[in-house]
Amino acid sequence: MLAPRFFCASLSAGTLELPPKAAHHAANVLRLKPGSLLALFDGTGGEYPAEIISNKRGAVEVKLGEHRPIERESPLFVRLAQTLQAGEKMDYTLQKAVELGVRAFLPLEGRRSVLRLDGERAVKRNTRWREIAIAACEQCGRNRLPEVAPVASLENWLREAGSALPGLKLLLLPGTEQRIHTLDRPAPGTEITLLAGAEGGFDPMEIDAARKAGFYPIQLGPRILRTETASLAALAILQGLWGDS
Repeated sequence: MLAPRFFCASLSAGTLELPPKAAHHAANVLRLKPGSLLALFDGTGGEYPAEIISNKRGAVEVKLGEHRPIERESPLFVRLAQTLQAGEKMDYTLQKAVELGVRAFLPLEGRRSVLRLDGERAVKRNTRWREIAIAACEQCGRNRLPEVAPVASLENWLREAGSALPGLKLLLLPGTEQRIHTLDRPAPGTEITLLAGAEGGFDPMEIDAARKAGFYPIQLGPRILRTETASLAALAILQGLWGDS
């Protein structure tokens, strides 16, 4: 079995105490004891083997081994620009997108988004999403944390950042003719941006803005998929065609 994995913001050879959340999980959930082996990573690449040397009163001290340059990143650079979804769908989409290898997650507020975030609520939700991304990396073995961008307006983003993005830009749009597997294989190193809608899809003005920003409409098949299914299905297809396969 693989050793339990934990994220720590900064790591170097020697001994250290696990952060409070990691210590709680190690000691109270996994019930690890002195002598138990772990793997620690700081999100910048590679990982450290570690051994618990003390577990007292909630403080878990570990001894780190030598850094190991282990990477489990996809060769495919994909960023997911996801229009805000209601309820816990956004959390689920982010979690699975990280497992599927996305390098960046961009939450965007569209005209038809049910969820609306601004001010303190947006900051709190972004913090939660970063924690979900970390937990997903711990689970799936990734040693590099994907970017989780602050919430932005879809139309503003398309006009400013979206139009300047390099590489292949794909817009998930049911009813269009083109499908992913009919596209030409991009050159190695090409960045791919996938733009996915919320429950109500995209407003016609947003579709027009996406096209003007260089996004190419594609569909996934004859069935209309839910928002939490569509982007993940597209990511799996991209990885199967051009990435992890």
